[in-house]
Amino acid sequence: MESGSPPRVPRPRAGHPESMLQHSGGRLPDPDPRYGAYLQPPWGAGHLSVEYDPRPSAVREARAEVRRQLEGWGLAEADDLVDTAELLVSELCTNALLHSASRFTLTLSAAHGVLRCEVADSGRRTPQVLEAGTSESGRGMFLVEALALRWGCHQDGPGKTVWFELGTCGSDGCGRRQP
Repeated sequence: MESGSPPRVPRPRAGHPESMLQHSGGRLPDPDPRYGAYLQPPWGAGHLSVEYDPRPSAVREARAEVRRQLEGWGLAEADDLVDTAELLVSELCTNALLHSASRFTLTLSAAHGVLRCEVADSGRRTPQVLEAGTSESGRGMFLVEALALRWGCHQDGPGKTVWFELGTCGSDGCGRRQP
């Protein structure tokens, strides 16, 4: 190798996860051993934001968008990730409709073994985790608390953003709630 020339990097085979990442034009994820062996969405393809009008069909549309995006990012094979993400996004979108009755924005991002889902609306009311009793409503945040790796809420200008994270790989410590 000549002095000053860049080191030769082996090219991944077509169809290999690293090949997909290189085709996106971005660099590979950090070489963290917990995430390196798991398929990651291409850089630039792991982010989506969609705004919805305040109507009941918006929840169904948001669920369908979650499934479509996760399948497109190659994350549909990760255990129950798609079903869990659809369920929890449905809960957050329903809360946005019921408590703010305004347009809301769903944002999805995936990188380094974590899927983050956010729902922003114009409401100021912070969601509360209620016990799962016999009531017909009020269990949405209980499900988020039980199924998400972590979740939170922050005030965002005149409204708020409620978010949760799920792991996209099955190894210990990757996307699992720690005891």
